[in-house]
Parts: sequence; structure tokens; C-alpha cells
Amino acid sequence: MTPEEFRRFGHEVVDWAADHMARVESLPVRSRVAPGDVRSALPASAPEQGEGIAAVLADLERVVVPGLTHWQHPGFYGYFPANTSGPSVLGDLVSSVLGVQGMSWITSPACTELEQHVMDWFVELLGLPEAFTHGSTGGGVVQDSSSGANLVALLAALHRATGGRTVRSGVEPGAMTVYVSAQTHSSMEKAARIAGLGTDAVRVVPVDGDLAMRPAELARKLDSDVARGFTPVLVCATVGTTSTGAFDPLAALGPVCRDRGVWLHVDAAWAGVAAVAPELRHLQEGVEWADSYTTDAHKWLLTGFDATLFFTADRAALTGALAILPEYLRNPATDSGAVVDYRDWQIELGRRFRALKLWFVLRWYGAEGLREHVRAHVALAQQLAGWAAADDRFDVVAPHPLSLVCLKPRWARGVDADVATMTLLERLVDGGEVFLTHTTISGEVVLRVSIGAPATELRHVERLWELLRENHDWLAADFAEAAAEQQAAAEQERAARLERERAAESERAAEAERAAAAAEEPQPVEHQTVVEVDPAAAEQPAEQPSEQPAAGSAPQ
Repeated sequence: MTPEEFRRFGHEVVDWAADHMARVESLPVRSRVAPGDVRSALPASAPEQGEGIAAVLADLERVVVPGLTHWQHPGFYGYFPANTSGPSVLGDLVSSVLGVQGMSWITSPACTELEQHVMDWFVELLGLPEAFTHGSTGGGVVQDSSSGANLVALLAALHRATGGRTVRSGVEPGAMTVYVSAQTHSSMEKAARIAGLGTDAVRVVPVDGDLAMRPAELARKLDSDVARGFTPVLVCATVGTTSTGAFDPLAALGPVCRDRGVWLHVDAAWAGVAAVAPELRHLQEGVEWADSYTTDAHKWLLTGFDATLFFTADRAALTGALAILPEYLRNPATDSGAVVDYRDWQIELGRRFRALKLWFVLRWYGAEGLREHVRAHVALAQQLAGWAAADDRFDVVAPHPLSLVCLKPRWARGVDADVATMTLLERLVDGGEVFLTHTTISGEVVLRVSIGAPATELRHVERLWELLRENHDWLAADFAEAAAEQQAAAEQERAARLERERAAESERAAEAERAAAAAEEPQPVEHQTVVEVDPAAAEQPAEQPSEQPAAGSAPQ
């Protein structure tokens, strides 16, 4: 493709992209294809000859778009948002055009230094501690995801806890421990597995009524493990848990970790970027205690995936765990120690120029534009929570200081609440206008409404609330009708049973009457044979026996 062809076809692709942004609200939020539908629409073999962009765009519409769940749809309330925006797309386009490989400073100095600078900007924008800047003992880097960031934080913590021994000889089985709560993201347990600690090394700390980690319980578990010979390595505190948006108390957890020499990692993947608004920073009060911190610009800050902001106050532990320098990567800049080689801050060797899209977003919106973006969604969530709290059909079942609201529908007595709530969720999602998910709180199913899509406005949240009430009412009426039918059937069966019992009782009574009547009837006289005796014969003496013969006489 020549530059001129790229120009011409690039315009066509950008036109398609702009049209898609404009029409996304008209599409069903969740894909309606069945498993295998997309593959069955594709040819069995790759094309032998090249095809034009027009053919590719036609199949994009025919095959790909119907198989998408539209995360940028204004009715997308599932999981957490995955924002993108025009400036982010353009920044990604430029990054793709440049095609640089930013593994080392020397491979593209601008790729490294722009990223360092943008990450230092975010320290200020989010109110993070000065130790996270590149001018201090720490620094920031753009990771692929908070899952990856959690893993590198654990590796850095292992390096520090063992004095680098794990780099040389690996992890001693069963010796070290990691601490989470029941609300911590599963990626932390996965990190423990990948790092060689295993699931058994993960300790689950109890939570309070707001689903936040209990500092006293953490201290107790740490001390207990130390007394039993374990080495606590890392505590993962969460700012805005995935399930309910709960906030662990950093200000109380920090001293517990410091006093015991344990690395405190803060996973603020979703909620951390809300700190661009100063009035929301209290939610992560105590962040200055953190040894490392992660938050995702690609969730709620108008930047396309992947763009995780990862900071550490101890870059020596991070690079000590991850740095390795084969001869073919040696160069004067690296040897001088005057530059950052971001390959030593991540799992992979290679890396894209991800800071460009962050730079485009920051330059286009400015800090105030990002604040307004976050504030608008928080305000919409508070409105939804207010409507639900005032309605006798729903309960708001968890604190909701940001843009996640958990709702528990109320159902009539006798209705299986979990089944009813999941049925309501399925009806909402199947309708195509909205997409939301569920979680469990205290063992009960609740609905998660996560507001954060860039196009979501008040009218969309009002429509969601309308759909919630309409579908709840329809289901409640359906359940009531089914209950009434069951009651009627039960009454009918009871009546039939009573009728059968009455019939059986009548039959028993009749049988008893028949038996009694039979007993009262006269019995027939039994006939006997009568022998008549002649009176004269009766008066005659009995015949005398004849005389016996004399001895020796012959018989007659």
C-alpha cells in the first residue's frame, strides 16, 4: 500500500469509524450471535489473492459488527467501562504509523521520555505521592493491564522481601504469604500462582459491613504468620472493588504494613482515575503509604485499551526483579545509567508507544475536561441511586460514592429472589437497549449498574430506570399470576383429595352398614336325620351271647 493509497483508503476507514460512533446507540448493546456464528461466516482458508479495502469493510459490517458487544454504547452498564475517544483513536493511529519498539531508551528516546513525562503529569493530576515521580526513588510506567501491574508489584515485593534471592534461586515453596480480602480482584491470586507462590500462600482478610478490609484482622494474620515462620511479602488493598466498588482503608492499612516491613500495593484499577476530581480524592486517603499503585486510564479516562498507569515508590526493587541484560541489548546509554529502559519495568521485552494516546487525550480534553467527564458519571449514578432508594421495588445495597450502583430488586414472599433477579437481568439484556451484570452480596444476587460509557447521558439513565421498573412489574405480575395458578391448583387438588376422602369414608360406612345388617338376619336351622325306634323292640331284653365251645372241641 503506497502512501497515496493509504491516504485514500485511510479516509474510507476513518469515515467508517466516524459513522460507527454516530450509529452505535442504534445497535443492540450485546451481540446476539450464537457460538460459532462468526467463524461459520468466514471462509475456511485465507485468501490467495489480495482484496480491496471495500471488501474488507463490507465483511466488517456483515461478520464482525453483529458479533460485537458494544462497550461504547450509551446503554452499556456492565463490568466497568472501557472508554475510548476520538483523540485516543488518533493517538493510537499515530503510534501504529510510527511502529516504534520502545523496549529501551535508545530504540526511540521520545517513546521513553514522553511516557516518563506523561506519568509524572498523572502523579499531579491524581494527587499521588511525590515518591511516584521519576525525579524521586520511584516512577511510573504504562502497563498492559492492572492484572499485569499486580504481577510486577508482587515480583518487586518478593525481590525486596528476600534481598534478591528469588531472582537467583526462585521462590522457596510454602515460605511466603500474600494478603487480600474476599473482594480483591482475582488477578492477585493469579499473580501469586505465576510468581510461584501458589494459591495456598494467599491469605484472605475479613471485611467489614462496607466490604472493606479490616486493618485489625490484617495485623492479626500478619503476626500469626510471622510467629509460624512465614514471610509476609505483599498486602493488596483495593480502591473501588470490582464487585461492589468498596474502598479499603489505606490510612489504617499503611501503618500496619510499614511496622511489619510488608509491601503495600494499591489496586485502584477502576476508581483511581476519579481522583482527577479533587473532591473525590478522600476515597483513597492514605495512598502515600503505598509502595506501588495501579489505575486504568482505559477504563474511565477516555483512553482506549491498553493503558494502565502503574507507579512505584521503589524502582530499584522493580528493576531488580525484572532487569536482565543480554549482550545484544547493551548500549552506551544503558551502560551510563542515565536513562530508563522500560523493558526492565514490565514482563515483556517489547512495548508499543502507548503514551502517545494518553498524550493526545490529555492535550485534547485538558485536566478540566477529564474532571467533568468523571463528575458527570458520578452525578448520574447518584441520581439512579436516589430513584431506587425512594422506590419500594428496589434496595440500594452498597455504598456508591462513584459511578457504580448495586441494586437488589424486592420480590413477593415465596418468590426465589435470586432466580427472579437473574430473570430480570436476562430480560433487560435480551431487550438490546442496555447491558448490565450481577454480583452477590451476603450470598444474594444483586444487579450492578456501572455508568461510564462516554456517550451516556441523563436520558439514557432515565431509560434504564424505566426499563428496570417496567420489567420488574411485568415479572412481579407474572410471578403473582403463577402463584395464583399454583394456589388455585393446590386448592383444586385439596378439594379433590377431600372429595376422595369423603367418598372413601362413605364407602367404609356403607360397608359397615352391610356388615351390621348381615349380622342381624335370622340364621337358618340345620336339618338332622331322625331314627325311629319300635317301642316293643325297645322293651325286649338284649340277646344273650351263645355258649363258648369246650376246650379241644373242633369249631363248627
